[in-house]
Amino acid sequence: MTCGKEPTAETGQEPGKNAMLDLPWVTSHGGMSAHETVIRFIPVNKVIYLLPVALFIFSLFFGRYMMDPAETLRILIIGSANALLDDAASLLSTLSGHQVLLPFFEQTWGASEQTVVFRIRLPRVIAAMLVGGGLALAGASFQGLFRNPLVSPDILGVAAGAGFGAALGILLSGNPWVVQIFAFAFGISAVAVTYGISRIYRNSSTLVLVLAGIIVASLFSALLSLAKYVADPYDTLPAIVFWLMGSLSAVSNTDVIAVAPPILLGSLCLFLIRWRINLLSVGEEEAQALGLDTKRMTVAIIVASTIVTASAVCISGIVGWVGLVVPHIGRMLVGPDFKKLIPASAILGASFLLIVDDIARTLTATEIPLGILTALIGAPFFAYLLTQKKVGWT
Repeated sequence: MTCGKEPTAETGQEPGKNAMLDLPWVTSHGGMSAHETVIRFIPVNKVIYLLPVALFIFSLFFGRYMMDPAETLRILIIGSANALLDDAASLLSTLSGHQVLLPFFEQTWGASEQTVVFRIRLPRVIAAMLVGGGLALAGASFQGLFRNPLVSPDILGVAAGAGFGAALGILLSGNPWVVQIFAFAFGISAVAVTYGISRIYRNSSTLVLVLAGIIVASLFSALLSLAKYVADPYDTLPAIVFWLMGSLSAVSNTDVIAVAPPILLGSLCLFLIRWRINLLSVGEEEAQALGLDTKRMTVAIIVASTIVTASAVCISGIVGWVGLVVPHIGRMLVGPDFKKLIPASAILGASFLLIVDDIARTLTATEIPLGILTALIGAPFFAYLLTQKKVGWT
């Protein structure tokens, strides 16, 4: 990987400049292809930050129950303002000892439209953005840490541990809160066991860490198979299988409030240390020569990425390919510099999973699990990257 001011081998540009997408199906006109002409006038690394905003608004009125876009925005803005005024009136009434009434905005919509926006679509849209952005961010961080473009967020066994935890929660209780807590706890525990195994070797390298992750993931996969074997085939087993395929259909406002703080906190940590990932990605010895404490930084990246991934997985189930493919898209758009790649991956991941979730809930009469769609989209795209030789660091 190249850092600092060295030009990339694919684009011949500095990482701070816009990276050119090599699209072979676009014909050239006058020695310059159409996409090069567009990118010359459109700053891609800035435009992508507007993408999740547009998709957020679009996803609120798009679905089986189509809503008027202007009415949807009115419900979102005026409804939120009325909710804040209601909370303020309750607080003032408590403090003053008598009832305080505040003026409210007139509502021109029915209760069903407000329920669709605030209790069904809004929490689902926010959850999709949190999960997609978190997984892509963790994937980009792990790819820099392990210096391998084929690494995904579940490389250390967090997905396998969360899957077993969710299956155990479904077997013991079936309560959604119990399932989420078990998935989060076992996902964290799996990575802790992985790191503990790697510490057996005093001169442990990232290779030992990856091998330990494979061991732990295999162990929890076997435990998951055992849980599925003893589950009731008519009731519990379908619930386990559906959870493993990934879905946001049951997400509520309470779920979003519960997982948003750890995802945002872990993402903030990775964002603040993103320039140090540049040093780790060039090699451990080179990073140490530049004065970086590689062991402490490795632990910080693993802890932050694991918290983000486990928090995302516990409400969405296993959603693959997001943390593997999206960082490559970001690298094609903004270059390999992690100072730009980390925020770009989060933005693109949130947008990607939001689009996939919109397709999942509207394409067919019954909702398609997210894991199926992300694999159907991610696998062919990654195969295309392989044919274009764009999975390397240079």
